[in-house]
Amino acid sequence: MPERLLQQFGGTCEIDSRFRRAARMLQILWMRDNDIPNAITDGEPSSHLASYLRADAAEEGRNFLNPDIHLLALRDLLLLREEDAAVDEDRLLMNSVSSMPATLNCIGPLALNLKLAGRVFKQLLPDFVHSVYRIIFEHSPGRRSDKYLSDRSAFDAAVFVKTPDQGRGVIYLELKYTESLDHATKPWKPRQLEALREVGLYKDPDSPILRSGPCEQLSREHMTAQLAVRNGAVPRACFVGIGPSLNRRVQAAFRVYANELLPLDPADASQVPFHHFTLETFIDAIDVAGDRDTADRLWQRYCNFQRIYDAALNVLAPRLSPGVAASGSQAASNEDRAGGPGKRSVRIDKGNTGPVVAAPGASRHD
Repeated sequence: MPERLLQQFGGTCEIDSRFRRAARMLQILWMRDNDIPNAITDGEPSSHLASYLRADAAEEGRNFLNPDIHLLALRDLLLLREEDAAVDEDRLLMNSVSSMPATLNCIGPLALNLKLAGRVFKQLLPDFVHSVYRIIFEHSPGRRSDKYLSDRSAFDAAVFVKTPDQGRGVIYLELKYTESLDHATKPWKPRQLEALREVGLYKDPDSPILRSGPCEQLSREHMTAQLAVRNGAVPRACFVGIGPSLNRRVQAAFRVYANELLPLDPADASQVPFHHFTLETFIDAIDVAGDRDTADRLWQRYCNFQRIYDAALNVLAPRLSPGVAASGSQAASNEDRAGGPGKRSVRIDKGNTGPVVAAPGASRHD
């Protein structure tokens, strides 16, 4: 990301990772597309505050895809949240880059339409899901309980399902957007260390990888999910991670963590498996389930990095002819499509040679 592009739009933040810089720029463009005022004042032209909503816009719920999701966020995360739940109101309402509003925008439409939710999760987890009957946010089956980890570990969302054999189960879900997962770790509590052996999930419960910055949250939440089954809170469960395909640190953390797990015993339904999907795959599942409008809006806001590529290319090479720039963009798009399942190509607007080439309404499809 060229620094002058970030400075021009108000997206400069020295501690951002490469992916977060691009994601911040994408949110800034999304806010401009939708005429959402940002928090920059006249004296802060080079800050990162263009990705933060102005206070009045935040209060109006403009950080969410629609008013229904805004009301859902207010109800479930502010008014009726679980006791001692860790909810940062400013991140939820004002920070467009945060994974907290991203979770509400991605899972909220499913919480408001459980039939749609059933069709989405049945695609992703056909052996586990027949239908969905409830979705809640920032949930823990045993916050600060000694039967669990004696901490505040919680899931972004819990999706309560009927299984194909008409039993009941829960999908415990963690959604990442711009996190790099390279934070410093604190010493683990004795109960957390004890649980590493108790849950029977790991090849080596003493592996330092499980307590490393990239994997420690995954370890704690997966153990919490397994203990929920052992403690009888739920009969069956699975743990799911979701993150953008281009957030390579998150995708690497998912793969590294999965490699630490013991193989599942097909005959033991009490074991809690770990699955991970790209955000693009999840959005495509919403499309296939019958809500293309929501899928397209989510993709435009969170995954349309083609327009960031085009904007950066035009800053670095402003005198290239439109045909040359478009050719480079198409090559990058082709490379992305080859990178993994669930990716959708985008339509490139070859006629615009301004700082942002891709049209705000660019499709996910060819």
